[in-house]
Amino acid sequence: MKKSLFVFMIAALISQLYLNGCAPSTPVLVDRMISSDRLIKRLEANRRKIKSFVGTGSISIKTAELDAKSSFQVEIKKPDSVKVSFYGPFGIDLAFALITPQNFQFYDAINNIYYKGKVKPGVMKDILKVNISFDELIDVATGSVNLTDRLRSEPNKLEAVDDLYKLTYIDSVSRKSSIYWIRSEELEIRHYQQNDSKGNNLVDAKYSGFKKMEETPIPAQINLNDLLNNQKIKIEYRTIEVNKEIGKLKIDIPDDAKIIEL
Repeated sequence: MKKSLFVFMIAALISQLYLNGCAPSTPVLVDRMISSDRLIKRLEANRRKIKSFVGTGSISIKTAELDAKSSFQVEIKKPDSVKVSFYGPFGIDLAFALITPQNFQFYDAINNIYYKGKVKPGVMKDILKVNISFDELIDVATGSVNLTDRLRSEPNKLEAVDDLYKLTYIDSVSRKSSIYWIRSEELEIRHYQQNDSKGNNLVDAKYSGFKKMEETPIPAQINLNDLLNNQKIKIEYRTIEVNKEIGKLKIDIPDDAKIIEL
């Protein structure tokens, strides 16, 4: 009887070890996942570390009215100044824009026309040919995603997919969903989507070619597909500098430039 009981216990132990060995790895991965609260705080802290940004490379803009590509440089002094310089072949000056939350300046170097005025709805589309707010311009240019609104809310779903965290937030009123894919090891936001209540894609942004600067991952390639506004923006940086001292941002306007106030 004792021998039978001993054999039974050994068999049960072997069966348990076998089942544990064959169990899927997902529960182990889930146990290693950090909390969504901690994850969002770390991501937002990284975004806020960047106080200044200078990037040079190329930008492509595609809308219903425009399909163009240009060399460019963007200079950002957070929280209130952005200068964008556009260049043609051989470094020929095309245009310069200086934007703050309240005012804008835009110099069309080809036609020697200087535009200036107050920032208001639609003015970004007039000068930069994309429908975008000032804060969105900073986030797109720096390849960052503003998570301020997520600091006090829990995601509806937190998943682990390979080496990525997938966070899904659903608005309780509009039922729109915001989905973020974050590379778990480096805390890189690789992909962001916004969908309507029926699951139709409104915004799709992808980030790649990350470089570690000030202990913060900065993407060198940014692809934004804004289906809601029928516009695409692609940025490829050759050089990036962050948190360097930047003097006062300004545009040099020739004395004979035609001035137009909008």
